[in-house]
Amino acid sequence: MSLADTVRQLNDIDINDIDLTRIGVWPLSGRIAVLVFSAVVIIGAGYYFLIKDIYNKLDIAQNQEKELFVQFEAKQFEAANLDAYRDQLAEMEETFGTLLKQLPKDTEVPGLLDDIDEYGRGSGLTINKVDLEQERIGEFYVELPIRIEVQGGYHELGSFISGIAGMPRIVTLHDFEIATERGDGGVLNMIINAKTYRYKDQSEEE
Repeated sequence: MSLADTVRQLNDIDINDIDLTRIGVWPLSGRIAVLVFSAVVIIGAGYYFLIKDIYNKLDIAQNQEKELFVQFEAKQFEAANLDAYRDQLAEMEETFGTLLKQLPKDTEVPGLLDDIDEYGRGSGLTINKVDLEQERIGEFYVELPIRIEVQGGYHELGSFISGIAGMPRIVTLHDFEIATERGDGGVLNMIINAKTYRYKDQSEEE
């Protein structure tokens, strides 16, 4: 039987006349149609339940491969520049050590207050107060606030501030308050909140 005859017989089949219980006596074309349909259903179900899941796993594996490749490139770059990183770390440790040396120790704080007093008197100011206030403990350092009250002319105040800013120890200046002295327009009263710092030792961390 030719393919054309088979197709023609399939077209002549009435679906309402199909009796699945008598499939053994069906025409050859009908049995072929059932086999083709069954094969399509089995292949489709196999794809849906088996092959599709395998493809999903393959997509996941490919995405993981891309991520691992990016991580590999990053680690390869770090490994290639390891010596440069070590040099940078050594430089940072040296810089950090230099900065630590600029932080006064407890025993150096009174000397620091004396230096501030001398800068003020050397600038021609009247020193009314240079007092160390309550410490404030931070994460890596201890902040030492210093309240400074001086009196003098505009240029003398400028010289005093420049002198403190140029001290070898780290001292920062905050919250300036300047007012004119009553009865004398050339004299100014200035209040500054200065801050210096020291490294927090292990006992303070505990």
